[in-house]
Amino acid sequence: MRYDVVILGGGAAGLMCAREAGRRGRRVVVLERQERVGKKILISGGGRCNFTNLYSAPENFLSENEHFCRSPLSRFSPGDFIALVERHGIEYYEKKLGQLFCKTSAKDITGLLLKECEAAGVTLRLSCQVRSVAYEEGFSVETDNESFQADSLVVATGGLSYRHLGATDFGYRLADQFHLKVNATAPGLVPLTWGAEEKKKFGELSGVSVDTQVTCAKASFRENILFTHRGLSGPAILQVSSYWNPGDSILIDLLPDLDALRWLSETKSEGGKMELKNLLAQRLPKRFAEIWCETYAPMKPLHEIPDRVLSEIASRLHRWEVFPESTEGYDKAEVTRGGVSTDELSSKTLEAKKVPGLFFIGEVVDVTGHLGGHNFQWAWASGFAAGQSV
Repeated sequence: MRYDVVILGGGAAGLMCAREAGRRGRRVVVLERQERVGKKILISGGGRCNFTNLYSAPENFLSENEHFCRSPLSRFSPGDFIALVERHGIEYYEKKLGQLFCKTSAKDITGLLLKECEAAGVTLRLSCQVRSVAYEEGFSVETDNESFQADSLVVATGGLSYRHLGATDFGYRLADQFHLKVNATAPGLVPLTWGAEEKKKFGELSGVSVDTQVTCAKASFRENILFTHRGLSGPAILQVSSYWNPGDSILIDLLPDLDALRWLSETKSEGGKMELKNLLAQRLPKRFAEIWCETYAPMKPLHEIPDRVLSEIASRLHRWEVFPESTEGYDKAEVTRGGVSTDELSSKTLEAKKVPGLFFIGEVVDVTGHLGGHNFQWAWASGFAAGQSV
């Protein structure tokens, strides 16, 4: 089977690339190992697909080369994908912070992509297991049932996140086959877990949510944290997890809109007969305030707490240092950090510098977005860039 372009992977990036290449008159086939395309699209955003973010910009992405994503993102913007959504009559809404979701179902997005690919003459092969890839004056792809030849091969196989959907390391192994550097991978946008001692103290708070400012390394996010049986989750934790490495601590500001020392001192000066846990319960969930005070503060009325100790408590309320033991792994991770090194690829086309005609797009590349639609925007933008070039 001879084509101009073979695309490995029928997810967001692969289908966008296929659509764009097909519109340019290229003969394109997409090989998808699952029985349907876009499985990750279908479960994203609680089944409504957070398909982009109004404010998506290079600053919302992590990579060994922080400038790599600029060119693709500038060539296919959130507005470009929104125009496509509107052209298909898909209703959507902004949830918060620029995050756009389908009003009805994520199926609207996979339906859009399939219609666009059909109109562009793209061929789809589902339940298609790739067995080997060879390169000699073009690419030869062997599957269970067919062989495919093409001048261009696009690897859109995704990362290791959501393993229950069939994620594999095939894209990384393919990069290694062609002697391309792959940066170390790790789960990203993933809940963090307690050590045994912290789990004993805070595990019973499962389901409790707190509005916080969470910092790890140089990254800081103002969002809720959510206590789980195993550790911490919620938007703020998922965001900083992409910056967290084993042994690192995270800092949690439990009162980001308040000067804790002034509040505690003023309350104390007014008599301060209330216990600290009861005072904190005015601004934090009651059970959390009780356990936090049992762990970090004297169980006394406020007026009996020395000013020095009160200052230490206020400081900890703004800088509660937590040392997670680990993450919940790829099964719960929304994305994969790391991947095919951007040093190996053209930032304009996503083509491998050492192997003409070989492209890597989407999550398999060492570009990881923040929570909130940014990773889909990277999929659209990188797929578009490669589709313009194959």
